[in-house]
Amino acid sequence: MTVQTSPPTPSADPAHGVPAAGRTPGVPEIANGELISTSPNTGAEVGRFPVADADAVAAAVSRARAASGWWRDLGFSGRRERLLRWRTVMTKRLPDLLAVMHAEGGKPNADALLECVAAIDHIAWSARNAKRVLRSRRVKGNLMLLPEFAAVLEYEPFGVVGVIGPWNYPILTPMGSITYALAAGNAVVFKPSEYTPAIGRWYVDVFVEVVPEHPVLQIVYGAGETGAHLVRSGVDKVAFTGSPRTGRKIMAACAETLTPVLIEGGGKDAMIVDTDADLDTAASACVWGAMTNAGQTCVGIERVYVAEPVYDAFLGKVVERASKLRVGPDADADVGPITMPAQIDIIRRHIDDALSRGGRAALGGPDAVQPPFVQPTVLVDVPEDAAAVREETFGPTVTIKRVASADEAVALANAVSYGLGGAVFGKARAMAVARRMRTGMVSINGTLSFAGLPSLPFGGVGDSGFGRIHGDDGLREFARSKAIAKRRMRSFVPSTTFDRTPRHIRLIGRMVRLIHGR
Repeated sequence: MTVQTSPPTPSADPAHGVPAAGRTPGVPEIANGELISTSPNTGAEVGRFPVADADAVAAAVSRARAASGWWRDLGFSGRRERLLRWRTVMTKRLPDLLAVMHAEGGKPNADALLECVAAIDHIAWSARNAKRVLRSRRVKGNLMLLPEFAAVLEYEPFGVVGVIGPWNYPILTPMGSITYALAAGNAVVFKPSEYTPAIGRWYVDVFVEVVPEHPVLQIVYGAGETGAHLVRSGVDKVAFTGSPRTGRKIMAACAETLTPVLIEGGGKDAMIVDTDADLDTAASACVWGAMTNAGQTCVGIERVYVAEPVYDAFLGKVVERASKLRVGPDADADVGPITMPAQIDIIRRHIDDALSRGGRAALGGPDAVQPPFVQPTVLVDVPEDAAAVREETFGPTVTIKRVASADEAVALANAVSYGLGGAVFGKARAMAVARRMRTGMVSINGTLSFAGLPSLPFGGVGDSGFGRIHGDDGLREFARSKAIAKRRMRSFVPSTTFDRTPRHIRLIGRMVRLIHGR
């Protein structure tokens, strides 16, 4: 059976289209059962997509369940071949994907390319490593109590996984769930963000090209209501990336049916600069970690704590580098637009609050907010209870604070409710400092580096959520472990039967004292 996806209604060329009167650029609109996506740069219409109601979502899940058995039975080698072919086709068509990402999300080509390369790398890694991680294997048994049984560990796919993706990294982030779930043998129903449906449709359509037989990967469009339908549709697991607030709602809904859930709820990542850090490297990494993708990065650097002896030099280098970044709508800009217009109000509030509470702008400030763009902003002397320090800003801003020691830096870094990623710059104490940070991930002498290493798990603690994508843990996240005890010989000392005798019980007692009593 060949599966066809529902194409969006054709739209004007995003580069030349004209936004409808009264329409806010970048804000998705639902009209006449269609989701209308527009460019945050120009307001030009990118596409129209059929909104999936509860019945449409249920139908997609039903199709996925029927397809999941076929996909599972392909085995690791069959799935590997299809996933690697998906990767190959996407790679060959990268210019097309970059154009869609710039048109719909405003992402500059450099940012889009790095995101796509990382996503493609994760497809390849999950395809090539699924068998190693999830294959059936013998594990150590119990020679004292049950020596007659062999222990076998297997992993089974859940069946159908529902993935709800974000808009800031519309291919890399959902792919961390989609491709790992697929490699583990699941079918997937994917709801992209209402801000980036065209991007999601692009790579799902490519998958359908290489896997035309059954609807193994499907996409459903809509806003929060469609996501709610997916959560309650009977999927076997939900993977969500978004705000902690929405994550709690999804957990509550999943609790009704005890549906397992993976939550990535954002971050407020901190960077620590010790006295023996290479300041040029640290400043360069800070600017990129804070400003890449216009700061719209869940593991972006939003707070920096710098040891007092190197503070002034570090701050000067950061300001110098950040001031040279070029902000604009063109694909070659360093910093593009804020994709979600409502986020601009949050960024403005954080800057205003920081300055009203005694902070100062070493670069940028209130005038940096020029919708749909925000110029790089560096804030110093900001109180630790200010919104710019406590809440996720999600813009090209960063706070930098002078600290007396690495110990103070760690304490301040750990003092927020988030715990996603972080960074440490230094030499002698860098590893020790990294281990003390309350996060799921840390880069040493780099920023965001863990996201580009497919073998490392990705996820956080606290308000940043739980569960892991990427790496061995990411593959296991989308499979159930199954324990099998297989008799391999008769019982010489029967213990788990009423055929045992007092002599057998005495023998078991002597054995436990011999093995564990020393």
